[in-house]
Amino acid sequence: MRALVISGGGSKGAFAGGIAQYLIEKEQRQYDLYVGTSTGSLLLPHLALGEIEKLHDLYGSVTQKDIFNLDPFIIRKGHGTFSTRIHHFNVIRSFLRGNPTFGESKNLRALLQKNFSVLDFNALKENKTNIYVTVSNLSTKSVEYKSLRDCDYEDFLDWIWISANYIPFMSLVKKNGYQYADGGLGSVVPVKKAIELGAKTIDVIVLSPEHSIYNKLGVKNPFELMIDMFDFSLDQIEKQNVQIGELMSKEAKVTINTYYTPTVLTTNPLVFDSKMMRKWWQRGYLHAKSINQSKK
Repeated sequence: MRALVISGGGSKGAFAGGIAQYLIEKEQRQYDLYVGTSTGSLLLPHLALGEIEKLHDLYGSVTQKDIFNLDPFIIRKGHGTFSTRIHHFNVIRSFLRGNPTFGESKNLRALLQKNFSVLDFNALKENKTNIYVTVSNLSTKSVEYKSLRDCDYEDFLDWIWISANYIPFMSLVKKNGYQYADGGLGSVVPVKKAIELGAKTIDVIVLSPEHSIYNKLGVKNPFELMIDMFDFSLDQIEKQNVQIGELMSKEAKVTINTYYTPTVLTTNPLVFDSKMMRKWWQRGYLHAKSINQSKK
């Protein structure tokens, strides 16, 4: 059984899309299993359907408004970089609505429904491949993996959306009596799940560099500090996920091919700039091409 695992990473998912496109189209990789977290979960349905061009167009045109109905950030671009500060008005509006989060991401749920139809869902159901998306159950303090096979259409869209909701900046969702959020809070790189499901060859896309890169830029406001804190925590979870996967793969005699980003793509993965993401997709494609050609 061959599996594709894609980590979380927000807007950096465009880079993963480029890698996946190369592996599927040029290397002719055929996957029996797909496992994703956060932006990885967003990518999987279209990859499994072979609708890579549609996915490319989607990641190359998405904007903040496509994700947030209440965007907690004011984003300014200058000298090729982005800076963020608190959108006080939207944050207050979110609190007045009784939300426990700074922003709302209901537009992302609508975007999913617009671009993934009931017909698409039924086609996946008829396919032999399976998809698992990772979510964090905050009520039980546990990580859960939701299978396509166990869902109806609306449930599947909900779990994909929940998997990508990076709290406290995006929506905290109550479902089945529990509070759920981004799967990356518990498992950024769900390679362990792929091994447990019986995969013997796994391509893993990790949306960060393999080795830590020192960032000299200091934070300028509380939101940037909070993002840095979360990024630090997720980085530690990611490293643990990869290490556990490597140990399990040796025991289970599983082959793992890991694709990291060659550099830090962004310090805020919640900035969705279509021009930047189109470039990342192309860079991901060329990066995968370079790695695979060097092995031949």
